[in-house]
Amino acid sequence: MKLAKRVSTLTASTTLEITAKAKELKDAGHDVIGLGAGEPDFNTPAHILEAAKKAMDEGFTKYTPSGGLPALKKAIINKLETDQRLTYKPSEVIVCIGAKHALYTLFQVILDEGDEVIIPTPYWVSYPEQVKLAEGVPVYVEGKEENQFKITADQLKNVISSKTKALILNSPSNPTGMIYTKEELQELGKICLEHNIIIVSDEIYEKLLYDGNQHISIAQLSPELKAQTIIINGVSKSHSMTGWRIGYAVGNAEIISAMTNLASHSTSNPTSIAQYATIAAYQGSQGDVEVMRQAFEERLTIIFEKLNAIPGFHCIKPQGAFYLFPNASEAAKLAGYNDVDSLVKALLEEEKVALVPGSGFGADNYVRLSYATSLEQLEKAVERIARFMEKATAKL
Repeated sequence: MKLAKRVSTLTASTTLEITAKAKELKDAGHDVIGLGAGEPDFNTPAHILEAAKKAMDEGFTKYTPSGGLPALKKAIINKLETDQRLTYKPSEVIVCIGAKHALYTLFQVILDEGDEVIIPTPYWVSYPEQVKLAEGVPVYVEGKEENQFKITADQLKNVISSKTKALILNSPSNPTGMIYTKEELQELGKICLEHNIIIVSDEIYEKLLYDGNQHISIAQLSPELKAQTIIINGVSKSHSMTGWRIGYAVGNAEIISAMTNLASHSTSNPTSIAQYATIAAYQGSQGDVEVMRQAFEERLTIIFEKLNAIPGFHCIKPQGAFYLFPNASEAAKLAGYNDVDSLVKALLEEEKVALVPGSGFGADNYVRLSYATSLEQLEKAVERIARFMEKATAKL
C-alpha cells in the first residue's frame, strides 16, 4: 500500500522511541533507569485534580468551542498579563491539545509549499517534522556550544531568503536548557521585523529556571515584536500535566482564527475536563510549581557535577528546563565506539540506562539526560554510566 508523500520522510520521535525501548526492557524484568522522557515525575497538584473531578461531577463533559473555553482563554490572558505584562484579546488565543498540537496547527496555517522555517540546532525533535508535514522546508542554523547553543544575529542574517516565513525560538531550550537574554532577543527580533519573519516563541519551560535566571518573552520587547510573535505555551511542564494535553497559542488574530477553523475540522476541541483542570492550574495557588522547580534545581546542582566528573562527558550548566546536554563524543571514542548513537545503545543494553542520542536533536556529538526523576535514580544512573565507561576503557 502506498502512503502519502507527506509522511514518507518522517522519522519517529527519538525521545518516545528510546522510552519505548526502555519500557520493553523493564517489562522483561530488567532494572532500567529511563532518563529519556521529558515529563515531571510529580503528580498533578491536588487542587487541579479536584477541579477535574468537580467538572465531571457537574456534567462538564460535552463539546466546547473549538478554540477553547472562554473561561480558560480568560485565565490564559490573565496569566500573560501577570507574568509577562502582555495584553491579549480572546480572539488572539487558541487552546489546543498540548503545545505540540498548537505548533502543528500553526505551521499548517502559515506555511505554503516551499516556505522556509529557520530552526536553530540543537532543536526539539518535532520542529522539523512538523514543518515538513506542512510542506515547508526546515533551514538549520547551528547554535554553537561556545555560545551556549544559541544562534547569533549574524547567523540569522546569513540564512534568510525570499522564502523565509518563520523563525523558531525555544527559550528555555529543549534539549540544552539555555535561555536567550533580552539583548540577544532584541537583535534577533530586529532582523525578523526587517524581513517580516513570523517569530514562533516556544515558551513551554518558562517556569523552570535556575540560579536566579528570569524568563523574557520576545513579545515583551516592543509592540512591533508582539504583533510579529506567536507564543506557544501550556501546562504540561509547569504544572506536571503532560497527559492532560492542554497547550495554547497566542498572537495575531487572523492566524489564531485560521488555527481555530482548522481545529474545528480536525480535533473538534480539547478535552473539556482537562480545560477545567487548566483553569484551576492558572487561577489556583502556584506553590506546587515552585516546589517542583526547587526540586529540579537541587537535582541539577548535584547531578551536573557528578556527570562532568565522568571521563569523556563535557557539559555546560543549563539555565532552565530539566535536561542536561553533555558532549559525549570523547566518551564514545574512549569507550571504543564510532559515534555517540552506538554509545547510547550499548549503555542501555549493558547498564540499563536510557539516554536520548543528540542525533535526534540535530547534534550528533551530544546526549540528552532528563533529570525529571528522583535524585536517588539520577545518582544511580550516573554511577552506572561511570561504571560503564570504566569497564569499556579497561577493555581497550
